[in-house]
Amino acid sequence: MKTIGLLGGMSWESTVTYYTRINQLVNQQLGGLHSAKIKLASVDFEVIEKQQLNDQWEKSGELLGQEAQRLEQAGADFLVICTNTMHKVAPQIAEHLTIPILHIAEATIEELKEQKLTKVALLGTKYTMTQTFYKQKIIDSGINVWIPSESDIELVNQIIFAELCQGKILTKSKEAFLNVIAKAIEAGAEGVILGCTEIGLLIQQRDVAIPVFDTTEIHSRKAVQRALAE
Repeated sequence: MKTIGLLGGMSWESTVTYYTRINQLVNQQLGGLHSAKIKLASVDFEVIEKQQLNDQWEKSGELLGQEAQRLEQAGADFLVICTNTMHKVAPQIAEHLTIPILHIAEATIEELKEQKLTKVALLGTKYTMTQTFYKQKIIDSGINVWIPSESDIELVNQIIFAELCQGKILTKSKEAFLNVIAKAIEAGAEGVILGCTEIGLLIQQRDVAIPVFDTTEIHSRKAVQRALAE
């Protein structure tokens, strides 16, 4: 079994989900008392979030690159960055490594392709929804991307940072998310990407009429596939 390097803490709420799901999936496949071989680095998200706000992405990339390097030195065979937004600096993180990074957007695109979707809604932080580092990968794969209106982008972003990252799961916020998804469906979206690793805490497939692509779940499954591959 390969050792998975988890670069987490962004936020720790979703990192818990990664740790739990990866271990569950390994045990489902191997049985007995089997669990995943994991090295975990968990950063202080307050620092990262301030750097996001101040457009200091290079600083974040250097900080995360150093943490990733420590994971490699500790014996990780590949890296899982437990956040969608900070894949913006994945190329900078990769410069610190000789091991590969399992990219969350690429893992998600594989699933979109399997279901032959042509248009998907992308929900996430305002950075993920509006900047090109994530969205363009989907577009380049031949899939159209719908994002919410400017006011809904701010609403979704506010719920993520002020509530989900702090473990607050509120009914009114779930209703707000479902309202945004309803607009996406009306605009022709055939699926919805939960493009922030915390959104799965609020929205599940049973809540939505079209396919839901929970990036935390997808990323975890792909990590286990790689860890257990011959």
